[in-house]
Amino acid sequence: MKTAGLLSISFLFIVLSCKKESFITSADARVTISSDTLKYDTVFTSFGSITQFLTLRNDNKQRLRISSIRLMGGNSSAFKINADGSPGPLISNLELAPGDSTYIFVNVSISQTTANLPFVLQDSIAISYNGTERWVQLEAWGQNAHFLRDKVITANETWNNDLPYVILGSFHVRENNTLTINKGCRIYVHANAPLIIDGTLEVNGEKDTADRVYFIGDRLDEPYKDFPAGWPGMFFTASSKDNTLRYAVIRNAYQAIAVQGIPANANPKISLQECIIDNAYDAGIVSLHSSINARNCLISNCGKNLLLAQGGDYQFTHCTVVSYSNSYILHRDPVLLLTNYIVIDNSPVAADLRADFSNCIFWGENGLVDDEVVVGRSGNTVFNVSFDHILWKLVNTPADVSIAQVIYNHPPLFDSINTSKHYYSFRLKEGSPALEAGSASAIAIDLDGAPRPVGLPDLGCFEKQ
Repeated sequence: MKTAGLLSISFLFIVLSCKKESFITSADARVTISSDTLKYDTVFTSFGSITQFLTLRNDNKQRLRISSIRLMGGNSSAFKINADGSPGPLISNLELAPGDSTYIFVNVSISQTTANLPFVLQDSIAISYNGTERWVQLEAWGQNAHFLRDKVITANETWNNDLPYVILGSFHVRENNTLTINKGCRIYVHANAPLIIDGTLEVNGEKDTADRVYFIGDRLDEPYKDFPAGWPGMFFTASSKDNTLRYAVIRNAYQAIAVQGIPANANPKISLQECIIDNAYDAGIVSLHSSINARNCLISNCGKNLLLAQGGDYQFTHCTVVSYSNSYILHRDPVLLLTNYIVIDNSPVAADLRADFSNCIFWGENGLVDDEVVVGRSGNTVFNVSFDHILWKLVNTPADVSIAQVIYNHPPLFDSINTSKHYYSFRLKEGSPALEAGSASAIAIDLDGAPRPVGLPDLGCFEKQ
């Protein structure tokens, strides 16, 4: 009897063990696939993409055998898969314990073709178990481009809108040479690729959205495409001169535009006409003892929108300089910091400063700033600073400056602000105190290329039509 009892216990243990290790075979087995589609935004040919993934989870109380995970395009597909450490295009007999899951990693690499326009690539993954087949769709937009690695411009050169330009590594325009970028060009810049201008940059965008010239990072996939500091920015060195940017859009840089030094001739170091500078992590424009002429420009949501230090010569007309704290950048610096000095070895080093701001808006919200315009002066150098027909958010009025027709602390009533969705329209609503509050000027258009009135224009870069 004792032996029989031991046999019974052993048999029961074996039965329970078999039951625990058994596989569910029903076609109705519960399996959760985290996504039925993976989409990739524009992926440049021969450049690849980040890896995306989906998860496959066994929601049953028994083990599940995945018969196969198959990339339907096989080895010739632009997509590649990997599951549980095994590369595709076919992964077979993958076992999942109850409640367990596995990752399926997918990336895409696009070969060069002769097509100039974006093209779509599609494939699919078939996941088979217990006679059931589930599908995941794959979709990527690909595009050919001019790939420029460690590019040096040593003669006058012109770019036209035939293909996008992807800049990898260093990029220099050498002294006494001009790079001309014509309307509609798209320039995508890698994270390690500062644009260094020792010579001259001429950007000839036009008012239509498709005809503007865009400078952005080369990560176009979520969530990276909207991150600030995606690329270093543009740096205009001491030797650079006669730079003009018309209808340029500069987004998601670390320092969008950095300018140093007064040019040898009488022209501004850089002229900005109808430009947008947005979402730069450190600064929209940082200038050290230099000269800038800007009209109808929007400098928005940057760590420091305008930082103009150690003097220089500046004229900003019909510009909107604005920041709202958001999940990318905390607004903790004034939108305009203007000084005639910098501090070197704990001592201020000053230079002549001439700066005129007219028909502009300086505003910020949801941050740590009371005074959106801060002006600093040191020493006895030339110091001519004027603010004429301005709307600003300010508690402490700057000293030693000329002020005329200024609107204090009245919200400008921008058209639409949604910081959670990162949506901003800085056009003016009806009832805005900035409407018809400007002084007459020779500037006949606004940032959209729309007409301004002969009489009193609106403040800021947009004229309400």
